[in-house]
Amino acid sequence: MWNNLSRILFVLGLIVAGAAAYLYWGYGAHLRRQSAMLSARAQELALENERLKEEVIYLGNRMSHEVAKISKQKQAEIAKVRSTRDEMIRSLQGEVTQGQVKITQLADRLSVNIVNRILFPSGQTRISGQGMKVLMRVGTVLAKVQDKTIRVEGFTDNVPPGHSLKGRFPTNWELSTARATNVVRFLQDSTGVNPAMMEAVGMGQYHPVASNRTADGRSRNRRIEIILAPRYSSLAAKLVRSAVSGGKPVIANTVPEMASDKHPASKPTR
Repeated sequence: MWNNLSRILFVLGLIVAGAAAYLYWGYGAHLRRQSAMLSARAQELALENERLKEEVIYLGNRMSHEVAKISKQKQAEIAKVRSTRDEMIRSLQGEVTQGQVKITQLADRLSVNIVNRILFPSGQTRISGQGMKVLMRVGTVLAKVQDKTIRVEGFTDNVPPGHSLKGRFPTNWELSTARATNVVRFLQDSTGVNPAMMEAVGMGQYHPVASNRTADGRSRNRRIEIILAPRYSSLAAKLVRSAVSGGKPVIANTVPEMASDKHPASKPTR
């Protein structure tokens, strides 16, 4: 009986030993290979993490440098606009004092707001003699400006064009556009402002600065605004070229050509 029990225990021991050997040398080897692969991958990820940390530090330093540089350039641009504003105020001091011209600066943007009554005779799009004198002084200052967009916007009140004007100006869109265009053409032909820097835009009656319920309010809404603003297309192109060059800014003339009409300024009557 004891001999049979010993034999059974011996056989069971062999089975257990065989199973243990199989697990160790078979499945255990697979686990060790998996562990080695995971360790190698962990080392790769650690190295990649260190590389990314170094890149983040580099990009942070570079961004700080670029932000400081852009800030200095921005301050220089604001100073230039401030100088243009001061010169414009000196040139139009009389009209500014009388409330016929309003000049405002917001950072690197300059706005010259001129009421229509000193630019156009009542019911007309032809620039008046007084208006020409005012625009000559405005143009003398604008002709010195470089690398800016000069946007001339025409505005009206909410009164539709009269019966005699309906054929040429069906709505205030056409009327405001015609006046803005005539101002642009005058600045180009008479004061030498670069036409590639200018835009003529009709805003119609939809951007009032006062109530149209009173005569004074309607008078204030009938106006021409000349806005100096940064040339964003040029700035965007410079930033792209800077990125392509690896962070070394490349300054180039990237301002797109604009078509200009060489014919004399039209003088429509209203």
